[in-house]
Amino acid sequence: MALLTLTDAKAHLNVTTEADNDLITAKLAAASDWVAAYTGAQITEATPARVNEAILMLTGHLFANREATLIGLSAEQLPFGLLDMLSDYRGWCA
Repeated sequence: MALLTLTDAKAHLNVTTEADNDLITAKLAAASDWVAAYTGAQITEATPARVNEAILMLTGHLFANREATLIGLSAEQLPFGLLDMLSDYRGWCA
């Protein structure tokens, strides 16, 4: 699978306008960096689809939730979420 692009992220986010291109690009880069750090692996052309899906999930979260807090809402972890998607790819140090 190819590296994720702005077009991939916009399709995942269901965004059709150009207004947020810079913001989405920044969120995609941040999500890719976070996943690379979490797994201990570089994001390359050979990155598995499940890891790319986790990057898109995190990109969507960062785009929709631009602050670290929620007020007046209840937040719960969804099954088969981001960390579950990455669990098999996480590198562990001895």
